Amino acid sequence: MVKVRAARPAEAEHLTGLVMRSKAHWGYDAAFLAVCAPDLRIRPDDVTARRVVVAENGRGEVLGIASLEGAPPRATLGLLFVEPSAIGQGVGRLLYRDALRRAVDLGVRRLVIDSDPHAAGFYRAMGAVAVAAAPDVGADAAALVRFEAAPVPLADWARAWTGGGRAVHLGNVGEFNAQFADATLDPEQRPAHHYACLAAFYSPYPAALVLPRPVPRGWTELVCRQLGWTGVEVYDGLLDADPGLADAVRARPALAGLLTGAGLPLVPWGRTRPFGRLAGRPWRPGELRYESKSAAHALFERILADGGHPGIVLPRQWRADGRWAAARMLAARTRAGESTVLKSEHGVGGSGTTVVTPERVRAAGGARAVLRRLPRGPLLVEEYVGGPASGADEGSRDLTYDGFVDDAGRAHEVGGAVMDVADGCYRGATVGPGVVPAWAEKSLTAFGTAVGLALAESGYRGWFDVDFVADGAGRLAPTETNLRLTGPSIAFMVAARLDALRGAGHLVRIADRVELGARLPEALLDEWCAALARGCAELGAVFVPAIPTAAFEPAPWLGVLMAAHSREVLDAAEALVRAEALAVGAMFGPP
Repeated sequence: MVKVRAARPAEAEHLTGLVMRSKAHWGYDAAFLAVCAPDLRIRPDDVTARRVVVAENGRGEVLGIASLEGAPPRATLGLLFVEPSAIGQGVGRLLYRDALRRAVDLGVRRLVIDSDPHAAGFYRAMGAVAVAAAPDVGADAAALVRFEAAPVPLADWARAWTGGGRAVHLGNVGEFNAQFADATLDPEQRPAHHYACLAAFYSPYPAALVLPRPVPRGWTELVCRQLGWTGVEVYDGLLDADPGLADAVRARPALAGLLTGAGLPLVPWGRTRPFGRLAGRPWRPGELRYESKSAAHALFERILADGGHPGIVLPRQWRADGRWAAARMLAARTRAGESTVLKSEHGVGGSGTTVVTPERVRAAGGARAVLRRLPRGPLLVEEYVGGPASGADEGSRDLTYDGFVDDAGRAHEVGGAVMDVADGCYRGATVGPGVVPAWAEKSLTAFGTAVGLALAESGYRGWFDVDFVADGAGRLAPTETNLRLTGPSIAFMVAARLDALRGAGHLVRIADRVELGARLPEALLDEWCAALARGCAELGAVFVPAIPTAAFEPAPWLGVLMAAHSREVLDAAEALVRAEALAVGAMFGPP
């Protein structure tokens, strides 16, 4: 195993030889190397003054060297060289990440890197941002490429979420959904068991993943490599059909003792009675009452009654006593030319929510015909909030605020995100600096904070979000709360990890469903994902497969995460991923 340690003054001559061998690896001639030699020489006094460290394998062989030079708030990665025989084995990545960590500890907020042109791809893949060409080193030298990174510690909210340490993640998505017995949810919870793979990302750095279905080994290895994790234990395949993951763990006393006895936080997708038994936490029957859409609407009404939220408008909502009552309401609104939102009390990802326009009602043959096509169960009838005019910031129509209430009852803000929603169905979200438009940020944050305080007062503990739609007047309409982790929450976790690992300012996008052109054998899927990770790295982006198990369905798909420091690179990475996914079928040739 390779580890990083402080260099020793007595090693200076040996380290200089390593640096020169590494530089020569790129094919430079003797004359050029002679010009570089004075700047690349390491003297005994440099070892401490330049904060030199080395990467050493288990046999005590030095494989690489790095220096962190200068004083806060600006420092320089003066040296980063790897023994030619060790290039491509992760030594450079280890040294670079160690330099960023040390920079954070020193209080450095701007790290400058003058890279050899041959190493530019490496720094781009590590998350550094190219800013300009650096001055030549000697008259005949190739120009260096200047990069910068912004070292930052783990975000405050992420430290508060799990105490800044590692956690055990329980993928109990099906168990959470099943407790509501909503007619719009799949009783077998098959999609939920795929979504449980997101347990990999319930905090920035897991210690263990507990999953209902088996997952590919190559998937966990790639995720760990992309996010710099080590020592992650995976306990999968615990369920055949029943959605009760927490009870499946309790039925294995040795596993339950291992997971609960390590003193690490136990993080579920959402709170359930079985999870309370597993975690030894009291279960409050009313804890999840605001997961109900009508209860959430009533909560929003109470908050708005106090004033102070001029940027928020609440759509009217009515509870239909039965299907015929709903049909009468829908018919009346159709005659008035109004569009309507029909909702079940519960549902996830847009399930149970249907937007009905007057045109759709007439095309279906009337309100009763529309309702006959919807799942059985109670319905809420809600006023439709019209969006901005075509082309006017349509990409920011669906917004969300994420936060959590800690065990002491303190509400924490995480941030806002823009969701990708089509026909009422959630498809993904993007988080990061500047994602939420400036006109919406203040209203979204203020109202989300108010909801968090109200949830804390009600006794709720855990993650929550508040979903909004934007109207045509630049106001936000809250539509529901989710008292659990969410797709956007996963993106926030990954952003926090990547910011600490690669420098501040990551935009992260989660795409729930990327259709694959064909099913792949597990080994081939691993190879394909690894190739995508390399392709995105060349763009300066990070690719992480998030939901791999759906790739083996008859109609295969994949959930993915992509991250970058700019919107342009993020969009390019998504375009690459989607194009390669559709092209999967071509790997097998013509039918």
